[in-house]
Amino acid sequence: MEDIRIDKEFTTEFIAEVHDRRSDVLIERLERLYPADIKEIFDELDLEQAVYVTSLMDIDKKVEVLAELEPDVRKRFLEGFDEEQTALEFIQHMDSDDAVDVLSELSAEEASQVLSYIPDKEQSLFLTRLLRYPDDTAGGLMGGELIKVNVKWNVAECTEEIRKQAEEVARVYTVYVVDDSNVLQGWVSLKKILLAKEKTPIADIYDDNIKYASVSTNGDEIASLMKKYDLIALPIVDSLKRLIGRVTIDDVVDFIKEEADKDFQMLSGISQSVEMKDRVWVLSRARLPWLIIGLIGGVMSSVVIGQFDGELKENVQLAMFMPLIMAMAGNIGVQSSSIIVQGLANSSISSDSVFGKLGKELLVSLINGLVCSAILLGYGLISGNSNDIMTVVSIALLAVILLAAVIGTAVPLALDRFKIDPALATGPFITTSNDLIGLFLYFMIGKLML
Repeated sequence: MEDIRIDKEFTTEFIAEVHDRRSDVLIERLERLYPADIKEIFDELDLEQAVYVTSLMDIDKKVEVLAELEPDVRKRFLEGFDEEQTALEFIQHMDSDDAVDVLSELSAEEASQVLSYIPDKEQSLFLTRLLRYPDDTAGGLMGGELIKVNVKWNVAECTEEIRKQAEEVARVYTVYVVDDSNVLQGWVSLKKILLAKEKTPIADIYDDNIKYASVSTNGDEIASLMKKYDLIALPIVDSLKRLIGRVTIDDVVDFIKEEADKDFQMLSGISQSVEMKDRVWVLSRARLPWLIIGLIGGVMSSVVIGQFDGELKENVQLAMFMPLIMAMAGNIGVQSSSIIVQGLANSSISSDSVFGKLGKELLVSLINGLVCSAILLGYGLISGNSNDIMTVVSIALLAVILLAAVIGTAVPLALDRFKIDPALATGPFITTSNDLIGLFLYFMIGKLML
């Protein structure tokens, strides 16, 4: 397929052809475009145009485009179809994991209506079961399309069964081996099946050393497991080890991206997933909670400053270095918390090793603090500031850096220990708390020493 660049000029021409209903030209264009390319164009179409363009695509491309669309675009697009059309034109032809993603974005009543129109009642029942699992678990990520054979069969029987099952599976990564009760026994590669003689029992060539996960396994653990063992697909089993689905690498990549976007927004002080195209109230509501926390922190900082009004009057130069202390406290805290959150996310560290991580981070911060304090003290000597004031500021800076590192390290580890998203410990939360505590520590040291 020719690689086509989807730029402003191409999109403008495409929309003009849609407006003129040039179906022959559009069909030719659509055949040459990947679903991901069509998705970009859909972002620029209104509902009527999007529905018309969809009518020009074949079933396979139609459902792939729907799966590619961003949730908010997809929701608006489906408003052009009733529940029966959604079921017959899209859901029944989609892989189960993609179908569940679409259904979960509908209201419970709409999803139920759509499922009632699916002709294959077994498929409808399976999708209903998948909808019960949280999005961030193996059950929410998995699809039911896979290839499995019975451990009692020979190669010829397996080959025949693979041909039948492959019609419903877009990508065949692995052939799973189960017993009569559908309990997972192992796996066998297509290569082994093709090279073996027809009468060879599958029991002689399958591998019982297989990685799998339960349906309730957290999505982060699934991603970590597939990364560690370099897996393209991971079988999912129930409590009795019966094979019920698989999670594929494309689903894990999507999950990781969504989690990364969520953590990045949390780091930036945004409490929910939003995009610039969202309504003004949605954008405001996502940002407001952390702004209010920052506002409260600012008010409390002013209270702290007010408590040390006498020291400021006697040593006015202390006020000059308040921004420095607050900035360093916030920066160190965010650095420490970000490293810990990243380690927790990729499972390179765990919340069980609190003291080891705390000790290491303290040592790093001690070195950094000594260097920064020495630079600050040197600046004071060159600039002609009071030696007493510069000594206080340098000691306070070292103390603030150490304390900020402790908070930045301990808080995300503690949150993870209590099953709370450790990303909450990054961004405005750490910055505000460290500003407040750092300021208090700065004035206390100044009061004691001056």
